Amino acid sequence: DFDVPAGSFTVVTGGVGSGKSTLLRALIGLEPSTGSIEWNGETVSDAGAWFVPPNAAHVAQIPRLFSETLAENIALGRDQSRLEAVLEQTTLTQDLAEMPDGTATTVGSRGLRLSGGQAQRVATARSLLTQPELLIVDDLSSALDVATESDLWSRLRDEGTSTVIAVSHRQFVIDQADQLITLEGGRIASITTRSTR
Repeated sequence: DFDVPAGSFTVVTGGVGSGKSTLLRALIGLEPSTGSIEWNGETVSDAGAWFVPPNAAHVAQIPRLFSETLAENIALGRDQSRLEAVLEQTTLTQDLAEMPDGTATTVGSRGLRLSGGQAQRVATARSLLTQPELLIVDDLSSALDVATESDLWSRLRDEGTSTVIAVSHRQFVIDQADQLITLEGGRIASITTRSTR
């Protein structure tokens, strides 16, 4: 069992195969589970239907992009009034200078014209567009270099983005956490908070 206070940053860590991604997927209803989930004291009966924008957004380890423009991949048909804000927040603004048509650049099938880090940040921008109350991030470090990931997390923390649950093994991310959940063999081995670390 674990609690995630509103506005906090929780990091889930552990070795390969310890259950980090499975935990996140079960939480949002993408994996079967036998436990119960409460949101502000109310039981969530259907996690898959509840943990969607604007309640929650999920950034998967391998983002799914489409052969559309960068802007369309972020908006997915939604209002684009916050597009500039999320581009800045996810450090994509500087990348746009190197793209021939800016946000109108077609990213190619499955985002093949983007680097892995750019694709991951496009997926993060997509998740932030609706200003979700809960942001769930599965290992940004799988595609981002250390400097870019550090900058991204700093921007997310500085701007008070949602309540965040993130999988990470990088120490600088762990150091920013309000709560650290360590998994071993599919179970929670320890939970530490900022005041006890």
